[in-house]
Amino acid sequence: MAYKRRSSSSFPALLLMFLNFILFVLSFASFAPTFLLKNPPRSLGWALYVVSGMSLLSSVVGFCSQITHLCFITHVSLILASVVGQVLGVLALFTKENPSLRLLNSPRDPKEARALVRVECGALMGMLMMQFAILILTCAVHTCWVKEFEGLEFEREETAKKRSRNMARVQEESMANAAKIAEVRAKEFDEKMKNKYGKWTKTEFEG
Repeated sequence: MAYKRRSSSSFPALLLMFLNFILFVLSFASFAPTFLLKNPPRSLGWALYVVSGMSLLSSVVGFCSQITHLCFITHVSLILASVVGQVLGVLALFTKENPSLRLLNSPRDPKEARALVRVECGALMGMLMMQFAILILTCAVHTCWVKEFEGLEFEREETAKKRSRNMARVQEESMANAAKIAEVRAKEFDEKMKNKYGKWTKTEFEG
């Protein structure tokens, strides 16, 4: 039963690790367009760095969460914070491209800067989709782990109850056997005493 639960939750866990790896790659790659636009960056560039860093940290915590089965709340909190930052970043770069270019103040050619902004926007969109998929799978896998843990606890309690019942039955049987042995020995002792004193009585009457 426990094996079936582990096998049923192993595929989503592997898929979750794969999605975290893709998110790690996307987050790491998303630093490049901002870096190429202007270094050191302006305020919008630093904001994009923070969003990429939070996504990167979220993927690392996701790996740790899969290995240790811990950090669930921390992981979900980082995912939600990253999603908010990515949504704001996509809205800023996609819907207000020209103001974003002015805020970035890139010294590059305008066409090249626009292309880098669109690459960054695409990376944020990809990260956003990965984060949503990871959030859903993380909650599903965590629910499976909780159910598995509860099942193991129930099986452990049932095993302990069965063991205690077996021990009680063995104790009852041993006490019953001890009582029977004591009864048999008492009968043997009575027979010996009867035989012994019966012989003495017979000898006295004959004398």
